[in-house]
Amino acid sequence: MGGPAGVVAESGNAIYKTLNNNVNPKWMRDPGLRRLNFGILTMFASAAANGYDGSLINGLLAIPLFNQNLGNVKSSILGLILAGISLGGLPSFIPASYVSDMMGRRFTVGIGSSLMVAAAVIQCATHGPWAFFGTRVLLGIGLGFAQTAAPPLTTEIAHPKHRGNITNLFQAIWYWGSIVSACVTLGTLFLGNNWSWRIPCLLQGLFPGIQLLGLMFVPESPRWLVSKGRHEEALNILAQYHANGDREDELVQYEYKEICEVIEKEREIAKTTGFGSFLETRGNRHRLLICVLVGFMIQWAGNGIVSYYLAPILKSVGITSSISQAGINLGIQVWNAILAALGALAAERYGRRPLWLLSASGMLASFIVVTALSGVFAEKGIKAAGSATVAFLFIFFGFYDIAFTPLSIAYPVEILPFRLRAKGLSINPTVVFGAGFFNQYVNPIALEALHWKFYLAYIGTLAAMIPTIYFLFPETKGRTLEEIATVFDGPDAEPDVFRRASLVHSGDYGESPSKSMAEVYHSEKV
Repeated sequence: MGGPAGVVAESGNAIYKTLNNNVNPKWMRDPGLRRLNFGILTMFASAAANGYDGSLINGLLAIPLFNQNLGNVKSSILGLILAGISLGGLPSFIPASYVSDMMGRRFTVGIGSSLMVAAAVIQCATHGPWAFFGTRVLLGIGLGFAQTAAPPLTTEIAHPKHRGNITNLFQAIWYWGSIVSACVTLGTLFLGNNWSWRIPCLLQGLFPGIQLLGLMFVPESPRWLVSKGRHEEALNILAQYHANGDREDELVQYEYKEICEVIEKEREIAKTTGFGSFLETRGNRHRLLICVLVGFMIQWAGNGIVSYYLAPILKSVGITSSISQAGINLGIQVWNAILAALGALAAERYGRRPLWLLSASGMLASFIVVTALSGVFAEKGIKAAGSATVAFLFIFFGFYDIAFTPLSIAYPVEILPFRLRAKGLSINPTVVFGAGFFNQYVNPIALEALHWKFYLAYIGTLAAMIPTIYFLFPETKGRTLEEIATVFDGPDAEPDVFRRASLVHSGDYGESPSKSMAEVYHSEKV
């Protein structure tokens, strides 16, 4: 169940393909799917906002007037300022999960986006290091609310045939925020006044603003509505967006029955309603462990030291020009965006586990080379070693992108049952931000003291990730959101509607599949 071979024999996606569905095979030509998918795209903006900040710091540190505004601060103070967004996010994720479960996904996204827009406007007008730090804390609080609710919302409203790719693509959009940030800071680098750094800070409200507009078009999660007893609204949303208003559609009826049945089962089994539910069963403890591990892994793979401290690293290998640093930063973000998108699409075709393992192994090999080249440059002063270091940073990020970027959110979201989804997704980023704060605060101090030798610590963490993934991360490819529960909880978690559909799909009903399938979905409506 929890080992490397955690596989379910029958795929829910295979069942979906046998059901009649009132949509155009090409979603761009279908009004319901077109409206839904473009709305989902606006919800990706919280990931882009996070990416914007990740690249923003590198860009700002390359702008002389920004450094003048901060003043001559110590490395420890700089680390604290940069970690402000993590300090704001840390205490906000868990409260956000309760708000998301009680008030809805859309309401929670709205709170987070509004806070981020306000923080961006205030940040633009700040003077000195501590005012800048305060706005970063507020940004972190807003991001905590948005990031807790937006991923569950997108995966819970997505059409079944798009759910896997949509869930995987969510975090891959992180890099498009980075690209915008890198372009903006590169462009404003040539301004000779404080707007060279104020404009990039003001535009930190761009993606949260897009998300606020998107809430006007995105429906509430049908699963959340069912959990609140609002069954008619849930069915209407499924019909409107997944079948162009046809409530009798076979796929819509299947989805609706599966959602109702699984949420009811979860309610009957649950002994507690809070975070204690994670300790109730072996399957839930396994899920909790994965959420925590993924949070640590995506921060301690060596990417944190490169993402937030690219400028000092480039200086350490002889690249001191601000324009050169900004150009390399932009190049890395474009490279990352392409590889992350390819990885997101590959996960649905080839599976999650193979990508996790390939990603970790490739990062380990390339980071060993980066460490060796950095050491040669530092000790011997060989310029070619410094240039080669930059090339291998691209290779390192390419391996990171194919799994650690798209699956960092997608994998925890899909392995969590509905009643634990928001809470589990609050645990995951809490660990991410906690590990990120440690990295952002400690990294500048350690880099200043140890230089390239500090990279050895990340080689150790990368080496430990490979057996961790192999033994603890089961495969989830090709399963419906409700069906994934069987991977962790065994056959007892299998919905009855799925079991009946599997019999029809395999021909064990003893009647023609088309006739029996219709009986399953139209004679047993909830």
